[in-house]
Amino acid sequence: MANNSAKRGFFRAAMDNLVAARSRQVARYVNGALLMMDDETLKANGYSREGLKRGGSSYYPF
Repeated sequence: MANNSAKRGFFRAAMDNLVAARSRQVARYVNGALLMMDDETLKANGYSREGLKRGGSSYYPF
């Protein structure tokens, strides 16, 4: 019984780490897409170019 509990804990931790990594990847992708917009559009939607650059950006061709 203890063995099943340990396995479930391992897989839950692995899944949590996978979700966290994907969330960071998506945030960088969205920042990259937002950085392609002009400053007026960013400001109208509550973003600043400097803030987006601080968050990091990447392009992932899915």
